[in-house]
Amino acid sequence: MTLIVGLGNPEYKYKNNRHNVGFMVIDKLIDDHNTTHINKPSFKGELYKSKDILFLKPNTYMNLSGESVRAVSDYYKPERVIVIHDDLDLPFGTLRYKIGGGHGGHNGLRSIDAHIGKDYYRVRIGIGKPQMKSDVSNYVLSDFSKLQKDALNEIIEVSLKAIKGLINEELSTISSKYTLKAI
Repeated sequence: MTLIVGLGNPEYKYKNNRHNVGFMVIDKLIDDHNTTHINKPSFKGELYKSKDILFLKPNTYMNLSGESVRAVSDYYKPERVIVIHDDLDLPFGTLRYKIGGGHGGHNGLRSIDAHIGKDYYRVRIGIGKPQMKSDVSNYVLSDFSKLQKDALNEIIEVSLKAIKGLINEELSTISSKYTLKAI
């Protein structure tokens, strides 16, 4: 079984924020698969299942994402966990993949690391940085620009192919096929 987690914040007002790009990808994956919604409050998130794949959108808000990932992981014992998240350290339009590593100040990853460790796959979607470091919180909680929104669909489509590949293929193969450089 594979658990695919998209990071984001659950309220509607965050729906199109940069920080919610993980949710955007999960929504598309759910649309593309024949899924069943699993309603179990202890999972602290929206969980969907399609055959041997689980799709999770934690409802704990970004900073506590690990609670939801841990609850689902403890119950289903997935062999592979894939986390899709925004990455300030990558320019907008960049797609990268890795296993483990540091959280880079990303509170969602910090929470997941604390709850299940660092041994999970990461789909890193570059959102760029604000001009002023003090604006990080406002930046990640703001919507993509019009120009970025136009490019976002293509970025999400490539990430979907990569995620589907990560279920069965080696990370190096996926990285060589689906890495994107900044737009």
